[in-house]
Amino acid sequence: MKKTFTARHFDASADLQAYSLDAVEKLTQFYDNIQVCDIRLEPGSREEMPHRAELSIQVPKQLLHATEEAASFEQAINQAVDNLVRQIRKYKSKQFDKR
Repeated sequence: MKKTFTARHFDASADLQAYSLDAVEKLTQFYDNIQVCDIRLEPGSREEMPHRAELSIQVPKQLLHATEEAASFEQAINQAVDNLVRQIRKYKSKQFDKR
């Protein structure tokens, strides 16, 4: 899986970048054929949820996308990963139902 990390409008620490890359690695437990994973972090627009994480993964014939806002980047990343896990399970069930 090819991973890209982007921090918009702020400088991300090396720890935050490593945390993000490790968190998306969890997705390979649920589906091995993930081709590309894009991670985008940026400040959110709301005061109560000031951090936003956007994750996009490319699987064969489809692009799965999750956007979450939370009090910290770590929480937003975890919520987005959980969202993508649900999407991957749904994608896999559709693929195996077709066979």
